[in-house]
Amino acid sequence: MTDAAATRRATWCVTGPDGRLSVDFGRNVHALLGLPFDAVTLDEATRQVVGACLGRRPLFLSTPNVNFVVTASRDAAFRHSVLVSDLSLADGMPLVWLARWLGIPIRERVAGADLFERLRTTKTPRPLRVYFFGGPEGVAEQASARVGGPGRSMLGVGGQSPGFHPLDTLSTPDRLETINQAAPDLLLVALGAQKGQAWIMRNRLALLEAPVVSHLGAVVNFVAGTVRRAPSWVARTGLEWFWRIAQEPGLWRRYWNDGLALANLVRRLALPVRSYVRASRERSGFVEAGRWSLQASAGASELTLAGDWRAPHLDGLRDALSEAARRPGALEVRFDRSAVIDSAGFGLLLLLQGLCGEQDRRLTVEAEDADLAEALSAHGLVSRASLRCA
Repeated sequence: MTDAAATRRATWCVTGPDGRLSVDFGRNVHALLGLPFDAVTLDEATRQVVGACLGRRPLFLSTPNVNFVVTASRDAAFRHSVLVSDLSLADGMPLVWLARWLGIPIRERVAGADLFERLRTTKTPRPLRVYFFGGPEGVAEQASARVGGPGRSMLGVGGQSPGFHPLDTLSTPDRLETINQAAPDLLLVALGAQKGQAWIMRNRLALLEAPVVSHLGAVVNFVAGTVRRAPSWVARTGLEWFWRIAQEPGLWRRYWNDGLALANLVRRLALPVRSYVRASRERSGFVEAGRWSLQASAGASELTLAGDWRAPHLDGLRDALSEAARRPGALEVRFDRSAVIDSAGFGLLLLLQGLCGEQDRRLTVEAEDADLAEALSAHGLVSRASLRCA
């Protein structure tokens, strides 16, 4: 990256009042079923996580799979946890297949378990310090004892298996202090997806000595050796769910219900987006390059977007959204009738929605074009009416 490119990339990083990075509009992020996904390979994701570990930079990693998508469609707080994640990876072949069908450049499944195994074997200047929190009784401690060893680039620095308790009990100062005293580079949480993401959201600012945190529920069992992971060829075919059911028969009902729910989401949410994308492609030769204006009034700002905001004009949208994000107070984003965006544009808007939710700012997104308004709604973005960010 040239110095000029690095300088411009820095302008897309918006920091919060406490000086911590709140959102990076320079991410290669795309929207799928109302969630942001980073279009990165396993190697690229590994480099990002290793860099954050060694540089002790905060990084909240989420790995949405089908269950995440389904749960996010029903639980606003859970969805918000993915919106504010610093890195969001497509952990499921059905999501990769759906992305291809929608023309979204997510070509590779990056499973949390694969990422963790790659981190274990990637040569680093020093071993990555890992702490396990959650899982069945004794499993976190067992995983910590087994995670290192010959050929491994990790060092287990502790584990807690706190049992099944409310968030208050799992978030006591002594529990958090125990984690901070271990000073892990990576904190791996295994409490069940909803509770795990909620625990991270509640405690991430207090975990000052654990820069990288992620809910990777099954990994603690894989590392401890209590559950065997499917062979790589099974995962590539998208049949890992079958292997998991064979290992843990109680999972069959969840997979069945998630499959039915995903089919319904594709019908309700993916089809309008696919229809909009196809219609916008037909207009490609008739749309001018994107242009934007930002107007401020008492306690509010209005960002107006016109023209084409797809690649190669996407950097202009990054400029517009990062500038709008720095303005205090309520924010209204208006797309005029000529505006055209794609999955990357929708993805950047989801990052903006997450930021507004974190700052308790009112966000309104409106579109004059009916097809675009419907696509915005399908992604959980506001259109035609005001709505406070979740």
